[in-house]
Order: sequence, then structure tokens, then C-alpha cells
Amino acid sequence: MARLYVLLFLVQIVLAVCALISCLSAEEGKIRALPRIAWVLIILFFPLVGSIAWFVAGREPGARATRPAGGTVERPRRPLAPDDDPEFLRSVQERAQQQDQELFRRWEEDLRRREDDLRRRDGDPPREGDRPEV
Repeated sequence: MARLYVLLFLVQIVLAVCALISCLSAEEGKIRALPRIAWVLIILFFPLVGSIAWFVAGREPGARATRPAGGTVERPRRPLAPDDDPEFLRSVQERAQQQDQELFRRWEEDLRRREDDLRRRDGDPPREGDRPEV
């Protein structure tokens, strides 16, 4: 008889842990009836009843994973992280190229301005023919 009580106690603990994990990992919009903190407290203070109540009344009906004929769980696609998204990486590369071109253009303008200032100091008028075309 003692073994049965130990087994039931372990089943109750496992059920409570599963309910806590499910409650804490559920999205905010998928929790029904009570706020998340209330569900956590109910599961902690009343492990058997709270766990059963969470699985019956606390989750949205569509929150359970469905198993297709192949036996694998289909999960909704999550958005990619920025460093895994090719569109984002392409936009970062294009933005970097534009910034590099703008910086190069400003450097060329500054170089031409300095060359013109040096020619004016020497008394020579600025000559357009001496400059390389870009």
C-alpha cells in the first residue's frame, strides 16, 4: 500500500511540473480564465487539482500540439533571427555599400578642395584638366 502512495505522489509531482512548464511557456494570448501568476500559484498550492484545472480550463483548446499521420509534431514557423534572415542581411549589406560610397564621395570632395586651396596659395589658378575624372 505504501508503494501505491509513493507512486501516486510521484505522478502528482510529475503532473504538477508538466503543468508549471506548460503554464510558464504558454503565450500570453493562449491563457484563459485567470492571469498567469494565478495559475502558477494554483498549481503550486494545489498540485493535483491545479494541474488538472490548468490542462482543462487554463489553456486555449488549440494550444495542444497536433500529430499528423506521420507522427511528427507540426509547430508554427517562428520568425528568423536577424542574423539568419537573408533579406535582413542583404539590406545591411546594401546600407553599408551606400555609406561607403557616400564616405568615398566626401573624401574626394575634401581632397579636391584641399588641392584647390594649395593651388590658390601658390598663385596658380585651379586647373580642371589636371584632375582625373571619376
